Order: sequence, then C-alpha cells, then structure tokens
Amino acid sequence: MSHITLVRHGQANTEARDEVSYDKLSPLGHQQAAWLGDYLRDSAHFHPRVYCGTLIRHRETARSMGFGDEVIQDARLNELEYFNLAKLMEEQHGLPLPTEREEFARHMPRVFGAWQEDALENPPETWADFESRVRSALAEIGAGDGPALVVTSGGLIGMVMRQLLDLDVSAMARVSMSIMNTSMHRLRLVGDQLSPVLFNAVPHLDHPDRQFAQTHM
Repeated sequence: MSHITLVRHGQANTEARDEVSYDKLSPLGHQQAAWLGDYLRDSAHFHPRVYCGTLIRHRETARSMGFGDEVIQDARLNELEYFNLAKLMEEQHGLPLPTEREEFARHMPRVFGAWQEDALENPPETWADFESRVRSALAEIGAGDGPALVVTSGGLIGMVMRQLLDLDVSAMARVSMSIMNTSMHRLRLVGDQLSPVLFNAVPHLDHPDRQFAQTHM
C-alpha cells in the first residue's frame, strides 16, 4: 500500500430532511464527480483498487467518476445516519434539526456528544460500532497492495481523522462540517501508522469557472 485516497461523494439532495431522500446526487454532484474523474486521469493518478460504500450517492459518484464493475462495495464505508440521529436528539432531548448550515456548527457537536455518551436511545448503530467498522475497513484497505481510492462520506472521513489524530468529538464535528463534496483526503504510512498528508483538496474545482461548485452540502 502506497497510499489511500478518501473521496467524499458529490453534492446530494440539499433539500432532504431524511436519509432516503438525501441519498441521491444532484446534477451538480454528478458534474463534480465527472470533473474529479477527469482530473485523476489527466494527472495520471492510478488506483488499482477502488472502493465505495453501498449507498446510492457513493455508487453514483464512483460511476460519474468513470469507474465501473471494478469498484468494491463495502457497507462499512457507509455514512453515519445523521438525520436519524438528529430525529432522536429532537424527540429525546428537545433539540430541533437546523434549517440553516450555520446552525449545524452548533448542532453537530451536541448530536455527536450525546451519541458517543450513549445518551440516545435506540440509535441506528452505536458510536462504538461506528468507530469499529471504520477502523476495521481502513485497516483492511491499508493492508492491500497498491494505492486505493475510497468513495465515502464526510462523517466517515471525520471519524478517520479523529482516529488518526486523536481528535475529540467537537473537533471531529468541525472537521466533518468542513469537508467539501468530491474533496480528496490522502493517507500515507508514516513509520508504521497511517497519517493524513492531504486534506479537503479540490484541484478539479480550483479554476475560477468551477469555484461555484466548491460545495459543502
């Protein structure tokens, strides 16, 4: 393994208020992914191993990037269910789901904190289970041969950064909020441990004509 490149999916349905309706790319999301695929091919970035989660937005991103049947789907790479966690937070702790992006900066740390502390009854998965599946998927991919490309989601990338950099929950939430659609995050071995050497890179969206496509939601 020379490196792992994590990619957040393209822009999804920004009007969604539940997991099912969020799980599809917008037209801009498909375009972002196509531009990223072109960039990787034009710059001769070669990934003999390509992975993605099993969510629709992961598979659509990989396809729009130009990948086909070679993509390995792994449910451990799926996103945490934020809408469902937020619904529990509202029902059990009276915290409503925000309507503006700026409000999520305060909302997400509180949701993550309650989830980590097992203060949400009957979550879709426990915090410990989410941590465990992310760690096991990354370890398995890291043990393979050659560079790997992994199409996943912002919350999972945030958890990877938490695990590699010992971030607390509030810092993980801030990191997750900052991650742009189709951004790249590269991990390399430093000594015997994976370390981030690239974070939130969108070179395929740097041209002035494409900066409108540097989206977070």
